[in-house]
Amino acid sequence: MVFKRLLGSLGVGGPTVDTVLDPGASRPGGTLTGQVHLEGGQTDFDIEHITLELVARVEAEHAEGESEGVVAFERFTVGGGFRLAAGQPHSVPFTVTLPWETPVTELHGQHLGVVLGVRTELAVSGARDKGDLDQLSIAPLPVQEAILEAFGQLGFGFRSADLEYGHIAGTGQRLPFYQEVELTPAPRYAHQVNEIEVTFLANPGSVEVVLEADKRGGLFSGGHDALTRFTVGHHDSRDWTAEVDAWVRQLTERHGGTHAHTGPYAVHDHHDHGGHRRSGPGMGTAVAAGAAGLAVGVAGGLVAAEVVDEVGDSFEGDEEDEG
Repeated sequence: MVFKRLLGSLGVGGPTVDTVLDPGASRPGGTLTGQVHLEGGQTDFDIEHITLELVARVEAEHAEGESEGVVAFERFTVGGGFRLAAGQPHSVPFTVTLPWETPVTELHGQHLGVVLGVRTELAVSGARDKGDLDQLSIAPLPVQEAILEAFGQLGFGFRSADLEYGHIAGTGQRLPFYQEVELTPAPRYAHQVNEIEVTFLANPGSVEVVLEADKRGGLFSGGHDALTRFTVGHHDSRDWTAEVDAWVRQLTERHGGTHAHTGPYAVHDHHDHGGHRRSGPGMGTAVAAGAAGLAVGVAGGLVAAEVVDEVGDSFEGDEEDEG
């Protein structure tokens, strides 16, 4: 990016800021590196602090329906305490550690449609300004990727991915939202479920895998949700295709409710933000999964690309509303 935004709180002649992230996707719990490039304004300015804020576009359900908004979920102070001379450039390198629950934005290099950003805040001579916004790309952890690959090997397809505001009861969730990866059912399960949603809640020692099935109704019964959870280690070596198949069989055979396995938490309730069912044929295009595993189709990629192109306008629009 270029130096694209003047510090509005200081008016004409203020410094400009541009944050450049190092190339490549980061991973949950991993490091994010880059540099904050400053260019001095018409006079000298005291830079009090430079703060990076991680933000996400999140969906929320409420009595009136659904809405979207921007949620900040982590902040890092990466510099400050120096004078920026008029017209002079200055760069501040940074290395920060991402939260373990940072959502995944791409799989095999293809965007999933989840929008994350790094917003740079500059405090200058008593004034503050959110001076730059950059797209944040996150690849899955190895065990997350292995599990998604296993779903693909079983014939499940990618439908969509989103971020839901709220908390999954009984889990170790720390962020105020969670990610759902929605999958179309494999042919062998198509008569039992409309879709399966996968949520990963990672922490330093393990990953909680929450599976939810939107089960089809029978001749004398309506459809319902079934929820179950498993805990896996970051370095577990398993036949993931067989493991995931067993998880799905157990989930589809349940009559509703929740259950937890192999972990310190017991799941007793559904998501505690009032439910979030959005199933149905309008949810997206079913994408077949090939031999390489779970695939993101062309249609999904085009939608995701549009979302990514608009990341700045999307977030900044909310900032203006807040102001």
